Amino acid sequence: MASSSSSSKTSCFQCHDSTVNCFRNGWRLRNGERAHLCYRCACVYEDGRFCETFHSNDDGWRDCESCGKLVHCGCVVSFNQYFLLDFGGVICMECSKKNLILARNRRYAREFQTDPVDFPDLAKKVQSDSDIQCIPRTNKSVLSPLFEKLLTASDADIRTGRIVIPKKYAETFFPEISEPKGLMMNILDIENKEWKFAFRYWPNCGSRTYVLEGIREFLAVKKLQAGDTVTFYRVEPGGNMAIGIRKTSAVKLPHQAST
Repeated sequence: MASSSSSSKTSCFQCHDSTVNCFRNGWRLRNGERAHLCYRCACVYEDGRFCETFHSNDDGWRDCESCGKLVHCGCVVSFNQYFLLDFGGVICMECSKKNLILARNRRYAREFQTDPVDFPDLAKKVQSDSDIQCIPRTNKSVLSPLFEKLLTASDADIRTGRIVIPKKYAETFFPEISEPKGLMMNILDIENKEWKFAFRYWPNCGSRTYVLEGIREFLAVKKLQAGDTVTFYRVEPGGNMAIGIRKTSAVKLPHQAST
């Protein structure tokens, strides 16, 4: 009887290459087994670029609510690379881990804070934040908070000089742009200095990634780091945009005290 081994020969789950002798395990399939991948496809998968490389034209891409990076949702390959948020939307795993660390640091700060600490919500904070009171405005002007952005390591990298703006905020609060080159914007900071930034977008897998570019000097002057928060405001009348910053205080726990 002829052997049936040739008909059951293993091939790469993605590219179907059956000429290789050694396969590596990928994601878990519905039958409980692992997808067998050739060396090339396995390297792309292990590097976290599988959907970006092979599924760029598929449906299901959504923006991370924190950093704006596109995440492929509803795909078995990337199911462990994002979290669904309670209020809708998704957040990528990298931002989720960073937010967890920041939340833990803030909890430690409250535990070791000797003076009472008040954490009002964003709307109430407009009337009391030191950064807002530093923005000169007339008696009839109103400063309304639009959204906050927690800076990622990529945002705070002075070499790139740009901040990613989540798509839903970019398309709600920023001017509409029809071309990737975008437009120049004048934005007021907390010291009443006007900064000129470029509001642009990058075409990305059929969607857009919005960025504020030309902020290298702003990052350097304000000494912004990953974990700091920038808040965007609308100044009325006039409709101009203002930007405030909130530094993440370094927390030194008792067992970390310098010797």
